[in-house]
Amino acid sequence: MDNTETTITLSGKTLSPGLGEGQIFVYRDVLNRFDEFYDTDNTQVEDELERLDRALLRISDDLSILAERVEKEIDSELSGVFLAHLAIIQDPSLRTEVEKEITDELVSAGCAVRTVFRRWERRFQSMEADVARQKSDDMRDLARRIVSALAGVHAHALANIPRGSVLVARRLLPSDTVFLARNTAAAALLEIGGKGSHAALFAREMGLPCIAGIHGLLESVSEGSFAVVDADEARVIINPTAKQKKSFHAKRERQTRTSAKARERAHGPAVTANGTRIAVLANVGDAEDTRLAVENGADGVGLYRLEQAYLGRQKPPSVEELYEEMQETLQPAKGLPVYVRLLDVGADKPLPFLEMPRERNPSLGQRGIRFLREHPELLHTQLDALLQLSSYFDLHILVPMVTLPGDIEVVNQVLKELTSKSTTSRMPKIGAMVETPAAALSAPDIMKYAEFLSFGTNDLTQYSFAADRENEAVDIYFDDIHDVIFRLIRTVHDDVPDVPLSICGELAGRSEAVSRLVESGITSLSVVPSLIPAIKEAVRSCGKGS
Repeated sequence: MDNTETTITLSGKTLSPGLGEGQIFVYRDVLNRFDEFYDTDNTQVEDELERLDRALLRISDDLSILAERVEKEIDSELSGVFLAHLAIIQDPSLRTEVEKEITDELVSAGCAVRTVFRRWERRFQSMEADVARQKSDDMRDLARRIVSALAGVHAHALANIPRGSVLVARRLLPSDTVFLARNTAAAALLEIGGKGSHAALFAREMGLPCIAGIHGLLESVSEGSFAVVDADEARVIINPTAKQKKSFHAKRERQTRTSAKARERAHGPAVTANGTRIAVLANVGDAEDTRLAVENGADGVGLYRLEQAYLGRQKPPSVEELYEEMQETLQPAKGLPVYVRLLDVGADKPLPFLEMPRERNPSLGQRGIRFLREHPELLHTQLDALLQLSSYFDLHILVPMVTLPGDIEVVNQVLKELTSKSTTSRMPKIGAMVETPAAALSAPDIMKYAEFLSFGTNDLTQYSFAADRENEAVDIYFDDIHDVIFRLIRTVHDDVPDVPLSICGELAGRSEAVSRLVESGITSLSVVPSLIPAIKEAVRSCGKGS
């Protein structure tokens, strides 16, 4: 329809906050456009198989490069999305199924890929486990990559998006969102997208304003129309009036002034109105993250994840390799407290060098410390490297997915054994990640073996509400600012009132939640480096006017 003159206001749900404006660029799925689907005969089968192998080899190289870039430019944990894609591409059973389709049905490689990947997509969608169902987007993303490679298309379909555009799409797959990091879109508007989807996580890490759940979006807008996007309010105005533009620009100028003031004060302590000091630390993945965090006034590193040291390898790192990588990453924060989380794999994060258990519901299976207890050699390597690192850093160890006191007791025992054989006499402090209601309600028993607790609110929300953060169908249940979450945090504080409590989930980075977190007993917050100034300002506002 023609909307070049009509002013339209559309609403949805916020995936990533912020303000943006620009001309609309409509993006449509490449799988609906390529003419790569044709019949063959027996003489062409070998040619099609060779084309398939070349495409898979090229995509494997592309995914390795992409994972490395995401680790450096966006977030180390999110790079695992593309390493998981690489594992799927290299799965021999998938390759065999595509080959069989080409050979038995005498169709092109492109047609076989579309058929087989759609079959796998439906398998994932039909599975009971939410973590399996969200893999359907991954399969669609990979199918599009392979079909593009078979068609000889080397540029991403978003290569032509003009800088500063407002992207309009039905959905965004992981590779789409990463591409936008290079092309600096002003904002993104989607028909489909959950608050915990890969698209939402990438958008938030990049600071890209994004609204989803806009029904009939593609039919409501026209290419080239102008839009102002207020993702804070989950509202977009197409072809705004002069008055609406003026109001939008005034809001953006207020936010700019507030941000500038926050940056000026970022290196000062974050102290509430009643004099309580709250540490504001950073979640980091590499040395560049740590450097940016320190520049932005971080009081330390609140979460350094070890997954990136493992996910892209054909064999696990040695103690020396792991030590060197951690030392390089944390060097800019030397002298500040640093918290390193042990390897948290399982569920949707496989290790390429290790046979992972095939579980009916992997989110409720071997994850985090549960997985490490089954593979003690991995636990020993990490603790050995961390023990060495503790001689040079104010080091704390985070144990992921603790459910029972025995989970953290095991880590203590191994660390004591290693310490007895080491020249280092001081053991690093050990803390438990509180990511399940069971852990929250077992805090007094867990504290027999721990010295601090850290809430992973993404998983705590997921397990409290039985709502997978990647499953849009249960989006209304994934609510990390629900009273239930704050009551669990407060319960832990009341049960162990003298124990330091921190938050390293996304909830810590939401200014509007900071006051309630502090009231609930939280003593430190860990956020992405770019949010440190704003969160420190939110802490300083706690208690004012009350």
